[in-house]
Amino acid sequence: MRSRGKDVPSDKELTGSLLLAHPSLREPTFRKTVILLSSHSDDGAMGVVLNRPLGRTLGSLNTTFALGPLDDVPVYTGGPVQAEQVILCAWQVQAGEDGFRLYFGIDLEKAVELRGRDGMEIRAFLGYSGWSAGQLENELEHETWVVAPVGSDLLDYDADEQLWRGLLSALDPEWKILADEPDDPSAN
Repeated sequence: MRSRGKDVPSDKELTGSLLLAHPSLREPTFRKTVILLSSHSDDGAMGVVLNRPLGRTLGSLNTTFALGPLDDVPVYTGGPVQAEQVILCAWQVQAGEDGFRLYFGIDLEKAVELRGRDGMEIRAFLGYSGWSAGQLENELEHETWVVAPVGSDLLDYDADEQLWRGLLSALDPEWKILADEPDDPSAN
């Protein structure tokens, strides 16, 4: 089965794409995850996991944010690298030429400024997901990930396993079958 979605750029141009964990990936850190790639080059790649909410906000995470303009920004596990580091990201999905706009690793002032824009999503991530040079390409060759474009439906799903299932299912009927497969095959 192919591991690339429709209209996805080549492997060297994956910045701004989504990585959907292949349904056969059982490793707990990335099982059923959706990763937004913020950068991808010959030097490596990095992104954040979009569907691992911690059920906390910046205000509950750190008193510095309490009662401030970003106190209710949701916090997610961004990945296993530097898991104590807070990374602020904002994005906006737009129809037409502008498409998807990503602001990755922004400072507090920029986050407050962007928060006021219509349709802007702001999230905080603890840590990030990173790959050294050639590592992501190797994982793609071994079909660890399914590459998908960022679509206008990105925010239509709950930011949990439903996001992974919905985005994977939308790529192709075969992916839907695999995404809906139960964790325990005997329960099928």
